Amino acid sequence: MDDKKIIDLFFARDENAIAEIEKKYGALCRYIAGNILDQREDVEECVSDVMLALWNAIPPDRPEDLRAYVGRSVRNRALVISRDTNAWKRGGRITLVGEEYLSILDDGSDLAADYEARRAGKIVSETLERISEENRDIFVMRYWFGMSYRAIASQTGNTEGKIKMSLMRTRKKLAEELRKGGITE
Repeated sequence: MDDKKIIDLFFARDENAIAEIEKKYGALCRYIAGNILDQREDVEECVSDVMLALWNAIPPDRPEDLRAYVGRSVRNRALVISRDTNAWKRGGRITLVGEEYLSILDDGSDLAADYEARRAGKIVSETLERISEENRDIFVMRYWFGMSYRAIASQTGNTEGKIKMSLMRTRKKLAEELRKGGITE
């Protein structure tokens, strides 16, 4: 079923919308959550939480890109679960990713912060559009899908050292652009 029809099911409050999302994007959801969370039970909890959140969010939301909307929802929920699960310890896999990542997006609970987050998101998007496709793919694999350096190296045919160097350079470019845009100091 295409995304528009799935969204129409949500707007009709037809519970088959959840089944269709699960059928179409369930594997993607588990892949994203599995790269962030260590426990299978946590992955299933995350996916289940996201399905409920989608039911509550659509409507009023009408996502233009359902795949990205679902992926972002799963990623954000998995990060929250990971943070809550690992709050007492440092050095976990996702903690390191979080420390490397330029955390710029807010939950939108305050209008000023939401505006700044959107500005920052636009700067990040524009910066990523200007770098090479290979470096952009590496960045997305690491910070969107939560893949390890080893997994990225294996998938791209590069060494882990090259992956780390690419990510460091991209983070520096992003930090510089965020400074220029007045988002960071």
